[in-house]
Amino acid sequence: MRLLLINPNTTDAMTNRMLELGRALVEPGVELTGVTGRFGARYVASRASYAIAGHSALDCYAEHGQGVDAVLLACFGDPGLFALRELADCPVVGMAEASCATAAERGRFSIVTGGERWGSMLEEFVASIGFSSQLAGVTTVAPTGADIARDPKGSIALLAEACRHASQERAASSVILGGAGLAGLAGPVGEYAGVPVIDSFEALMKAGIAAASHPLRRPSTGPTAKTPPVETIGLSSALTRSFGNA
Repeated sequence: MRLLLINPNTTDAMTNRMLELGRALVEPGVELTGVTGRFGARYVASRASYAIAGHSALDCYAEHGQGVDAVLLACFGDPGLFALRELADCPVVGMAEASCATAAERGRFSIVTGGERWGSMLEEFVASIGFSSQLAGVTTVAPTGADIARDPKGSIALLAEACRHASQERAASSVILGGAGLAGLAGPVGEYAGVPVIDSFEALMKAGIAAASHPLRRPSTGPTAKTPPVETIGLSSALTRSFGNA
């Protein structure tokens, strides 16, 4: 089984950290490789950088996605998720979508993440995947995910307080700790907060492994059919080929 982790945040250290955590979660024989976006923001924290990240994710898949069994979109908020599913020849799972599906099994859930602009962006994304009725709310803390990744231990108390508030004040059964830069922190944050905390990266890994076990069966027509050929200009050579151009 071959899994491709795409990190459209343009920070190699973050990709390497997720690969380290991910390889500890997979069985022997599962190959997990990763690619970092070659253009865009160091850490996605606004609508503009989110839009660019979607393009970057497509570019990463076009260049590195041949022969993989599943794509893991490792950026909370899942920029480019639906476009990747249109383009890819394998299942594509997103960090935010996988986390919401995991949390929804327990009842109402809240989300805690870094970066104040993510609040309304995540509410809109959760609505787009059909979980609005189970979302108790989104809590953002001022440090971005990149800030937290640079000082994870120093961020635990802040994140724990946010998770405690998100759980108790909003009557949530669980709290998603969302973000590539927050990968691996759910354990210590949940212990400090005393509430159930879901690690968005672990949710992504579990969903990716499950998806890779079921080959994609794409219909020949309809909105989930393969992207039809279209003339393009200005794209990378790999992405140009993905649109059916030589």
